[in-house]
Amino acid sequence: MLHRLLHAFDAPEPPPLPAPDEKLALGALMVRVAMSDHSYKFAEVHRIDLLLRRLFGLGPIEAAKMRATSERLEREAPDTEEFGDILRKTVSFAARVDALEALWEVTLADGVRHDEELEVLEDVRRTLGLSPEDSEAARARAETELGGSQ
Repeated sequence: MLHRLLHAFDAPEPPPLPAPDEKLALGALMVRVAMSDHSYKFAEVHRIDLLLRRLFGLGPIEAAKMRATSERLEREAPDTEEFGDILRKTVSFAARVDALEALWEVTLADGVRHDEELEVLEDVRRTLGLSPEDSEAARARAETELGGSQ
């Protein structure tokens, strides 16, 4: 009985993380970009949820659950290059450009560009096999998207 009382308030073990597929890899990269400046703001969380809904056709609850899984995956999972490799090997060139645009949206969501976020974006760009010009075009589209949705 004493054992049950002592362990009554133990947190349950979280379910094991799924292996990252292209969706979770992108979700984890969005979280990584948002957290890279050590400030994970509501605007960034909200933008990630909106992007998950838009990109993968999820409802609000499913997007929030996917983001939560992506947050855990980002904390416990591999380096940026491994996430980028998953995307590079499993999705088309156009989808990789769309992924970079999504990462730009997260970077720009709080209205401030931080060097740490830009460094992660640059690492992802290279890993995805995209050019600096592809990144600039993705940034411009992200700015247009943010301008129309804020």
